[in-house]
Amino acid sequence: MPIKNIIRSQNFFSSLKEEDLERLASISFVHHYKKEYMLQYENEECNELFFLCEGMAKAYKIDKHNNEVVLHYIYADSMISEISDTDAEKLRSFSNIQLIEDSQVLSINYQKFKKYFLETHLLQKEFTGEIVKRSLQLQSLINREFIFDAVSKVSMMLHDDLQMFNKLKRHEISLMLHIQPATLSRVLKRLKRNNIIDIIHGQVKIISQRALQNIYKDKIDD
Repeated sequence: MPIKNIIRSQNFFSSLKEEDLERLASISFVHHYKKEYMLQYENEECNELFFLCEGMAKAYKIDKHNNEVVLHYIYADSMISEISDTDAEKLRSFSNIQLIEDSQVLSINYQKFKKYFLETHLLQKEFTGEIVKRSLQLQSLINREFIFDAVSKVSMMLHDDLQMFNKLKRHEISLMLHIQPATLSRVLKRLKRNNIIDIIHGQVKIISQRALQNIYKDKIDD
């Protein structure tokens, strides 16, 4: 597929006119990477702005005990790069970024992207939206790690990321949420007993989104 068509398929660029797509294509490349490829390391500087066109990735950090702490997952049709300073000439990764599926990644020369699309306000709204999205992800992480109990952690993940919950193995979810596998099992049984979820052939189906959301929202309100 021509690179211009790949760019056009991404929601982030849907407002661009044909001539703008042509210019963006001229400063972009498409790469195909295998599962487990490390796209970026924490604190690494980069001259490229990355978008995930196909596949899936995860952003994570390593804690002082050498444990992996997953911050969030990145799905197709999403920006991968983390933006903290729009005035900087280079991007710095806040976390490690690893592809967890065979993936197609769009890379864009960041300095030229700033000149042609941010400083001219062509994609300023979309870019600001991505920064707000990352701020919300950080808020969710803080709640998960420092405020929520096991029931709230599981409920939030089911509500916000059911696809990923059903894709991961139970022990992987336990590691991610920092709870014991037995605790995860008890929470799922409790939610099922209360008719909030159902579990069919190992896959979770949500019966009441509102009830699920109320569990962790009540914890925030406290």
